[in-house]
Amino acid sequence: MNKRTESFDKARDYAFLLLKFRLRSEDELVQRLKLKKIPAETIKEVISFLKEKKFIDDNVFAKAWINSRLKRPLGLRRIKQELRQKGVDKEIIEEQTAKVEDYTEGKIVLDLAKGRLNRLKGIDQVSAKRRVYAFLLRRGFSPEVVIDTLNQLCTQHT
Repeated sequence: MNKRTESFDKARDYAFLLLKFRLRSEDELVQRLKLKKIPAETIKEVISFLKEKKFIDDNVFAKAWINSRLKRPLGLRRIKQELRQKGVDKEIIEEQTAKVEDYTEGKIVLDLAKGRLNRLKGIDQVSAKRRVYAFLLRRGFSPEVVIDTLNQLCTQHT
């Protein structure tokens, strides 16, 4: 077995420190190690070591990220965008989001919209609708579902 360098040990320990707080994608770890000015060759060694020992796996990371973000609740569009920003491969993102069960965007949007509209009862309906629409889009829900839900809610209250 080859002799591990001080640089490798330092990089590996830093990667473990980062992983102690939360799961991370492979790309996230690479970027954080680069910020520490660790040589590219050492980063490759550390990443392959972590993958070999199953400390990092983008499939596991994506699944965990999706589950945690759906609890907020956020839309799949936003979750996919966040995963792309974290450097997760597009195929992994699509594969993991396709596995999501019990996700009914319409019902989630309806519940969130009702709550928001109730809080905005004092202002005119057009402004309230615009604010709720913007809120739901920021959360990553599809514009079509948001518009349909808001139109449905506003016609019920008229």
